[in-house]
Parts: sequence; structure tokens; C-alpha cells
Amino acid sequence: MASLSKTSVWRRFSSTFTSKPTPSKTHLHAPIPDSAFPKGYVLTGIHAGVKKKPGVLDLAVILSTSSRPASAAACFTRNAFKAAPVVVSQQVLEQNQGRARALVVNSGCANAVTGKQGMEDAWAMVAATDALLEPNQGQKSQKETLVMSTGVIGQTLPISKILAGITSQSPKSVDSKSTLGSGFEAWERAARAFMTTDTFPKLRARTFSIRGKEYHLAGMDKGAGMIHPNMGPPSGQLHATLLGCILTDAAVVPKSLQSALTYAVDRSFNSISVDGDMSTNDTILVLANGAAAEGSAEIDEQADPEAFELFKQELTTFAIDLAQLVVRDGEGATKFVTVSVDGATSYADAHKVASRISTSALVKTALFGEDANWGRILAATGSIPLSAPLDPTRVSVSFIPADGTAPLPLLVNGEPEKVDEVRAKEIVSAEDLEIRVDLGLGNESAKYWTCDFSYEYVRINGDYRT
Repeated sequence: MASLSKTSVWRRFSSTFTSKPTPSKTHLHAPIPDSAFPKGYVLTGIHAGVKKKPGVLDLAVILSTSSRPASAAACFTRNAFKAAPVVVSQQVLEQNQGRARALVVNSGCANAVTGKQGMEDAWAMVAATDALLEPNQGQKSQKETLVMSTGVIGQTLPISKILAGITSQSPKSVDSKSTLGSGFEAWERAARAFMTTDTFPKLRARTFSIRGKEYHLAGMDKGAGMIHPNMGPPSGQLHATLLGCILTDAAVVPKSLQSALTYAVDRSFNSISVDGDMSTNDTILVLANGAAAEGSAEIDEQADPEAFELFKQELTTFAIDLAQLVVRDGEGATKFVTVSVDGATSYADAHKVASRISTSALVKTALFGEDANWGRILAATGSIPLSAPLDPTRVSVSFIPADGTAPLPLLVNGEPEKVDEVRAKEIVSAEDLEIRVDLGLGNESAKYWTCDFSYEYVRINGDYRT
């Protein structure tokens, strides 16, 4: 029997079902006023040649131009096969005690599981980007650049192309082709350079105030597949790749910035799932350069807990907004689903249950098929050990419509309701919906954001390297 190509196999398979188009995502990206972005940063995105298609942006460079030292914090993947850029960025943060002034990002190659060469290439990217920085308070001898990569695992970087691309952004270079800027176009170019299978650049900005002083947050991230992050600080016991950076012109003590980011990531990026697979490269970085904090001391969790709490909550809600964009752009996704777990004895227990529901292939395929099969939700809920034993007679489950109409109870205190199947079908047919589970054990709660599993997800990931 003649062998079949992947294309012909896919055609035969696809002929057995009616494909459902993914929802339009054009409304998720729009121009942002230049005034909304934080002060003291210049950035760009260029085509360096990592990606084969001419003109596709694949290298981002971000520099702080503030005269104040910039604090830096990060949460990195806890995958045992940490990519070279993850290891290098961890070392930069440790060596500088939480200070950094630049970020360089490439897409198209993850530089993961690349051995000694991968480490050398990541350090070379750091050195080339450091050369773009102006001397700052006598610290020029330090490594001041953090690095991120995303793309195919197990392939080495075309490092000469990347270094040439970085060098081209120096205004002092003979062959300078610098496109560094501080307006929306520059931010959008950088966001596009992050992208792999993403369908739109994920970019957000907002303004906030602490004690009457105005500050700005802006951030970009990428991710559509291989999304189930579990990230933690560079050291300690706290806990397609997801990459993201958040920049602010507030001034924050490095240790406090790390504390705020760890809290925010646990409730945002560590609370999303597309396919349940943790990447080797997952990284979220924050820079706080103090450019809008003239005359103000750095926000310090110990010295000024009130100001710190305000900053932490702003960072958390902003991180949630960015994280949700990843789920909405999930590979092949047709649904955006909030999983809320209430009535737990601890946040950790609520988070575990929400995660388990969000990663259940049976739940996710039922959502794609618009089948209100709530028994699968119960099976997922009861499948993991918790700090307090689950009492099935206390558990309740409901579907919550996104349009604000009445919730649909499915199970109340362990007793199944007589469900209106037509109404249930209407709810799960919507693009947005919420699954709410009440464990009936305590007062703690947690949320997760997930999507469905579609035929398109299989097609994308069956052909990823081609």
C-alpha cells in the first residue's frame, strides 16, 4: 500500500467532520496612545533572519534610558530542561541583585536543549545588547541585559544573524539601521517580534496613580500553544512557550518588585492553560526604571506596605489582562472559559482543582463540541488529593453565561438538578462562558482561564516544524 503524505491524511481525516472556524480576534489588538506608555524606554522589533520568511519580525530589543537604576524581577519555568536564555537571565539577576536595564528577545528558535553552544549564544546576545546601553553610574562592566527565546526546541540559533541585528540598532554603528523608538509603532514592532503561532500581537498599556503621582504600565506577551505555565522566582521554593515582559516607570526596590511579580504571576500566568504542556522557556520579566518617580523613593514592601500593596494589585490585574490574551489566542481555540472554584479551605486547593478542570481533555473536547457534559467536570474535580478531604454531598456546579443572565445550576450539594438541556446548550455554544464549582468546605477561591480543544489544534501541532 502506498504511503500517504501528511497532507493527504489530514484531508481524509478532515472530510469526516464539519470544521468550525475560530472566532475573529481583530478586536483584541488596537492602537494605543503614545502617552499611555511608560517613560524612559526605547524599543523595536526587526527581521534578523531567524525566521525563514523575509520581513517577518523575529528580534526585539528593549532598553531603559532612565538615569535611575532599573529594578528587574522575573518568574521562570520550573521545567527541568530550562533553556539557555532562562539560565542566563537567572544568572544576570543573581549577579546584579535584581538590577537590569535591557531585554533582547528572539522568536523562531527556542535555544533550548542546545548544550554549551546554546549558553554561549545566549551570553553573546547579552553582550551585544549591553553595548547599546549608555554608561550608567559606573556599572557598565556588569551584565545588564536579560534574554528570552521562543520557537522550536533542540535547534541552535543563527547567532551571527541575531548579533548583526542587535548591532544594527546602535546609533554609533557605521551601518546603523536603528528603528528604536518610544511610541506605539515601536511597541507594536517589539510585540510582533515575540510572535510564533500567535495570530495577533499581544500589547497592553495603562496608567495608575499612587499618592497622587501618575505612573504607567505596558506589557507584551506571546503564546498560543505549549501553554500551562508553572513559573517561580530565580531562586527559592515558590513556584509554544509563554514569554512576557512588563515595563513600568515606577521606582520599586528589587526585592519588593520580585515579591509583587511572584504574587501576580501565581494569579495570572500560572492560572492559564491551553494544552496542559509546560515549556522549557516560560519567562515573565518586569523592569521598573523609576523614570516617572523623580524625587520619590523606591516603593518598598517593608518601609511602605500601603504603597506596595497598591502597586502589587495594579501589577496583578495588568498581568491577568495579558495572560487572558494568551488563552484567547490559544491554537485552534473557539472558546474562552473561566473556571472558578469557590469554597475551598485554601487558595492552593482551589487552584489545584481549577487547574485540573482546565487541563482535562474530556472537558475541553466537550466544550469544543458544545456538549454540556458536566459529569466530566465532576470527574476532574474529584481526581486530585486536597489538604482537606472532598465531601461530594457539599459540591455544587453551575454554568455562568457571559451575557449576565441567570446561572444554570447543574449540581447542588451533591444532588443533580433537572437541567434544561436547551439552555445548557445555549450557554456552552457561546464564545465566552464560566464554569463555577463550589467545594463547600471553606472560604478560599481561585480562577483559571482555559480554552477548548479543536481539530485545528491537532492540525497546527501535527505540522509545527514544517
